[in-house]
Amino acid sequence: GGGQPGWAVRCAPGGANDYVYVIVQPQGWEPLATLIGRPELAADPEWATPEARLPKLAKMFQLIEEWTALLPKWRVLEELNRHTIPCGPILSPKEIIEDASLAANDMIVEVAHPERGSFTTVGNPLKLSDSPTHITTPPLLGQHNEDIYVHELGLSPAELPLLKEQGVI
Repeated sequence: GGGQPGWAVRCAPGGANDYVYVIVQPQGWEPLATLIGRPELAADPEWATPEARLPKLAKMFQLIEEWTALLPKWRVLEELNRHTIPCGPILSPKEIIEDASLAANDMIVEVAHPERGSFTTVGNPLKLSDSPTHITTPPLLGQHNEDIYVHELGLSPAELPLLKEQGVI
């Protein structure tokens, strides 16, 4: 689709969230080839350019994964970042909740709930200066019944207790 090729590659020890997303940009191919132990691919005409690699993306990411599968994802990220290769971790829910940078950017927020107490949830990843958002607690069951049945559907307030008694609402 016009962007740089990227893929989630498996890392050690091979658990459900032991993956790193790697993007292979033209300037990153040579350091990446060296990192994965295949420096000869950087100069090989069959691999040296994005056009040459395009028909072999599955093989390219297989070669990268042969290297990443030997290392924990945080080590893989450290090595890729050291060589300015775009990448990002695949995080487990626990890692997401505990990530200080996500909390600092309001991507993970604490919300007060009237019945279950405070809980952690996902914030809004979109940050628009003219349209700030605030994450609030979800509504309680039936909390907006009157607004919907009376104001939206046109029922009378006197009908609500009867509908509740009949199990309609």
